[in-house]
Amino acid sequence: MNESCTCVVPLFLTVWFKQCLVLALLTINTILKHLHAHCSLAQYKMYMYNAFLLFCFQYNGNHRDLNVKEAWGQGVTGQGVVVSILDDGIEKNHPDLERNYDPDASYDVNDGDPDPQPRYTQLNDNRHGTRCAGEVAAIANNDICGVGVAYNAKIGGVRMLDGEVTDVVEAQSLSLNPQHIDIYSASWGPEDDGKTVDGPAKLAKEAFLRGVTEGRGGLGSIFVWASGNGGREKDSCNCDGYTNSIYTLSISSSTQYGSVPWYSEACSSTLATTYSSGGLNEKQIITTDLRQKCTDSHTGTSASAPLAAGIIALALEANKNLTWRDMQHLVVRTSNPAHLITNDWKTNGVGRKVSHSYGYGLLDAAAIVSLAKNWTNVGPQQKCVLSLVSEPRNIGNHLVISKSVDACAGKPNFVSSLEHAQARLTLSYNRRGNLAIYLISPQGTRSTLLAQRPHDYSSEGFNDWAFMTTHSWDEDPRGEWTLEIENVAGASDYGTLTQFTLVLYGTASSFSGPSTPDSSQPTEGSCKTYDLSQMCTECNPGFYLFQQGCVRECPTGFTPVTRSVYTTGNEVAPVLHPACELCHTLCLTCSGIGPQDCLSCPPHSHLDLVTGTCLHQNQIQRESPASVLDQQRAGGLSGVVLECICGLSMDRPVRENIFRATVTSPPPGEQLSYRVYFHPLVPNAPRSLQKFISCSICGRLWLELDPGR
Repeated sequence: MNESCTCVVPLFLTVWFKQCLVLALLTINTILKHLHAHCSLAQYKMYMYNAFLLFCFQYNGNHRDLNVKEAWGQGVTGQGVVVSILDDGIEKNHPDLERNYDPDASYDVNDGDPDPQPRYTQLNDNRHGTRCAGEVAAIANNDICGVGVAYNAKIGGVRMLDGEVTDVVEAQSLSLNPQHIDIYSASWGPEDDGKTVDGPAKLAKEAFLRGVTEGRGGLGSIFVWASGNGGREKDSCNCDGYTNSIYTLSISSSTQYGSVPWYSEACSSTLATTYSSGGLNEKQIITTDLRQKCTDSHTGTSASAPLAAGIIALALEANKNLTWRDMQHLVVRTSNPAHLITNDWKTNGVGRKVSHSYGYGLLDAAAIVSLAKNWTNVGPQQKCVLSLVSEPRNIGNHLVISKSVDACAGKPNFVSSLEHAQARLTLSYNRRGNLAIYLISPQGTRSTLLAQRPHDYSSEGFNDWAFMTTHSWDEDPRGEWTLEIENVAGASDYGTLTQFTLVLYGTASSFSGPSTPDSSQPTEGSCKTYDLSQMCTECNPGFYLFQQGCVRECPTGFTPVTRSVYTTGNEVAPVLHPACELCHTLCLTCSGIGPQDCLSCPPHSHLDLVTGTCLHQNQIQRESPASVLDQQRAGGLSGVVLECICGLSMDRPVRENIFRATVTSPPPGEQLSYRVYFHPLVPNAPRSLQKFISCSICGRLWLELDPGR
């Protein structure tokens, strides 16, 4: 088989996994024939793996994917969004990139010309940028490599790593065409050797600041950054001034099994996570490669950041008015700890789970797109600078400093709702790597600003280094802050702290976002059952399970449902738990998760009061409710299925004349059930649906009743 023709199934085909169904037009046998005819066994397995990470759902409702397919179902594919990869160039004539290539988002900074084509070598050293570009915007449905997360976005590249990377080179790359480029994706940084402390210099810092203040017409350029691959060297991404910046959206990695990869760095500046490679026997990422080929071995946090950039492009298409800070708010609110495994999950002062390895969890494309559609921009950024130590303090083996602050209350720069917090420290220490530094917020959230770095023998200390944390997002910063500096090696080291400045960034009023009642915010003490990762799996009576906690009312865009959950040791009879689920992609607000459960509609859509469906304005005249009923009566068909998804549900009315029913029709060798919505045509129509006919991804779906039952 030609290496450039890898295993890619058109998006309209069906893919079944053990507990997962992606809606489609053709049967499983058709898919298997297609795969075996066009793909090697290894490529077949890799396609199934990549599709699983991007698209599929677990049967128990805990997502082990990035939920990209559901985001596409909301009508977003990256259209109108421009992403540029800052790297070693991109192969602009690659058949999986060529149609989406944008010359206005590209430049060769190394050679000073407009062409970002990589320099070819025998070892294909300059493949990195091309691989990242394919993850974002590889073309769909062309049987080449794979499909990008934002497959209709425009993609460009800046060739800037294939030469001396100076402050000027970085600044020029970060500043390229900021009124045209929406998102800059970077998968590089200082040495991940566990001993380097480095970040952007003067010009690059100015480029970041200009980007967020002037880019995108004043809404701010969005900078997505890989958090770093120094895990084996016990490195900390808070010693990387790019990922540690408030202006970058820092992305970490998870393996296919939801564990921390060997290369991953833990720090308090990481905001969220996407999938990437793991150990030797774990899968890696399929994407575009040099010489118009494909690869199934893209790895590291380098592969995670472009996936995040693609998801952010989907959210930006859903709402073009999002600021750079709005996007970070959306990531915080929609990322999901789900099954991600680590021993440092904690609940912060506003009830959110957060981790130094994963930030706020796995990015959820459908959730961030849904929330983006209804988002109200946050208020102007406030900055409160508080000097808490200006006289030398001996560190010794353990130094604790506690100070009560008012967060600049009564002043124009008052911060009452926190976003980023920085501890700007100047200190000397005879062996810097032995230090661990912690910051504790007034609401008790403990952030590890610096963990021990065994390879860091430096005696240089830190000179006004801004350690940043996102772990106290939305907390009220007023009250007592505590800084702890500890010698964790137990040696007789010595040093002095000469400066501690606390910098608080946020807004003067609590977050507004989508207009939701306080009862839709997670409530402390409302969780009944936790899993082994301390994730809530069941709420107390009167509460609904929602993302990371329990709420009394589901937020806008979500609806109460009863979720079937298979508990450990019980894979036969599900336990039913109240939870909040996303409304159907057609609906803005809803009374159920079907397309005919809409209560209100997104902009440019119209609510049909007869069917409860949101119709696009230019589609309203195409089909009337009467003609639909006529079609149903014709040919003896008894009803119309409005949606089918994985899961099992008891029959019950979900709205007048609309009943939830269960029909079993598994593909060969599988035991799956399909939950459907059935609209009876006559009052006495049976509610038990017996025969599965077909399933269409884009229209009304038909079922036929078995007259013998």
